[in-house]
Amino acid sequence: MKSKVIVGIAVLAALTASLPRRSWAAHDGASLYKSKCAGCHGASGEGKPKVKAPALKGTALTTDQLAQQITKGAASSKAPHNKGLSGVQEEQAKAIAEFIKTLK
Repeated sequence: MKSKVIVGIAVLAALTASLPRRSWAAHDGASLYKSKCAGCHGASGEGKPKVKAPALKGTALTTDQLAQQITKGAASSKAPHNKGLSGVQEEQAKAIAEFIKTLK
């Protein structure tokens, strides 16, 4: 009986390890985007001209450039993107950037 449980746990662990991490990151990126970015950039990345927040869907920026913008900011940008977003870790920024690249 113990050996069946051990084998079952091993199989479950192997299956979990083989799941694509990208889909998990995209899901996390979607929820992070919703909480950190959608207020200004819109739920679908359409932007909000009234607050001068540009559209993000269809951006020419790469995933790495977006993540860099989120974590480090750019002096030439207006707040809050003139510096990194508070409380966003590098891994989270990459997940948000990957989600942004899915917006069409």
